[in-house]
Amino acid sequence: MQFTPCIFWFRNDLRINDNAALEAAFQSGAPVLAVYIWDPDSFKSWVPGGASKVWLHHALKSLSEQLEKCGGRLLIRIGTTRSVLEDLISETGAEKVYWNRRYEPHLRELDASLKQLFRSRGITVKTFNSALLNEPHTVENKSGTPFKVYTPYFKCVHARPVVPPVAVQTDQVLWHATNLESVELDSLELLPDDDWWQSMISHWDVSEAGAHAALDTFLKSAVKTYDTDRNFPAVKGSSTLSPYLQIGLIGPRQVVAALKSQTDLSKEGPHVYLKEIYWREFAYNVLFHFPHTPQEPLQAKYADFPWEKNDVFLKRWQTGQTGYPIIDAGMRQLYATGWMHNRVRMIVASLLVKHLLQDWKEGAAWFWDTLVDADLASNTLGWQWSGGCGADAAPYFRVFNPITQGEKFDPDGGYVRQYVPELAGLPNKYLHAPWEAPAEVLAEAGVELGKNYPETVVEHTAGRARALAAFELFKTPISA
Repeated sequence: MQFTPCIFWFRNDLRINDNAALEAAFQSGAPVLAVYIWDPDSFKSWVPGGASKVWLHHALKSLSEQLEKCGGRLLIRIGTTRSVLEDLISETGAEKVYWNRRYEPHLRELDASLKQLFRSRGITVKTFNSALLNEPHTVENKSGTPFKVYTPYFKCVHARPVVPPVAVQTDQVLWHATNLESVELDSLELLPDDDWWQSMISHWDVSEAGAHAALDTFLKSAVKTYDTDRNFPAVKGSSTLSPYLQIGLIGPRQVVAALKSQTDLSKEGPHVYLKEIYWREFAYNVLFHFPHTPQEPLQAKYADFPWEKNDVFLKRWQTGQTGYPIIDAGMRQLYATGWMHNRVRMIVASLLVKHLLQDWKEGAAWFWDTLVDADLASNTLGWQWSGGCGADAAPYFRVFNPITQGEKFDPDGGYVRQYVPELAGLPNKYLHAPWEAPAEVLAEAGVELGKNYPETVVEHTAGRARALAAFELFKTPISA
């Protein structure tokens, strides 16, 4: 019987099931010591934003409760990752450290240095994959180089067999019985001093069980028409699994296994949703192979793009005061729930980088701070797609019309009326372009443009023309 523990280090894998490294730790023959380390410095410039911290707090709380039900305990410590792990090894005599791999450039560097350090000291270090279907280092095109376009990437990987979810057995786990010091969760100070987050978090069940409940609900209903309904923000046509995937309350192998067992992937709805899972994989592929992209465009020529910094424009966009109802609804949904419908994400991003010519990094930074599903890979890919400067980027001439987008995807106005209630009294005919309503219609609806609802930040035709002129010089497409 081994009495020195195997340290299992939780990171963005805050679940018990389908946790490859955790199951390996259970099978190691050593008592398991589970630890979470709060080390803001390890994130460098990508410390989780305000919404992500709130989500993390609740995910850790749920995980801790789960482990206690299994007879275990989540040890929480604050400090540099190296010093905390060194302290635990010294305090317990641990000879093994297990974790699941991460793919963000700064975290990969940290993990590599820790692995080298501990192995040089005779500590067994084992790492596993629990975050992706296909790790980036396993995928390349026929030329032996990374993919930069999604479609050929998808064709390359989607036929590969997906590893089944790891069955984690907790009924006979040997836990490390210890009185080791652990800080209280509140000591991490993940929750803001003010109460804005309480309304936001009320929209979510932040737990492993909550993740599976969301998946089950989606697979029983919305997935059947996902290919169409995913575009309508007033319809519950999305899975809303992105924040659960980001923090690891559920894994993509679990999602794909459930999708395959409960749906017919030959049908358009489930197939399109499967492609979205692989879009997330593609994002990690790009980030892994092009680690500079969170700060710089993948297409280097865009480094000199003539962005027109304007703090007033940016603030109006951030606060949902652009004068375009579908845009303002999206930005207010983000503030209220920490999440935004994906179709609306594309529309609001297009307005910022095209109509307003604000740097895509400004939008990425705002999403990073306000999204509960803020994910460096997906956030970077999405914003560079909108800015036309990244992998598989939108063509330079794609400038979403916020008026017609609202009319097409929120035809009955349910989404706008929910998040922009000052326009609720307008008839559908004018809801997405209130400035076109006759004075008597505005008056009857209680709308005073420029007073209780803003004038448009920039007129659409003028904004589009300015964007096309600026992007004209940067229109060369990229190859796969």
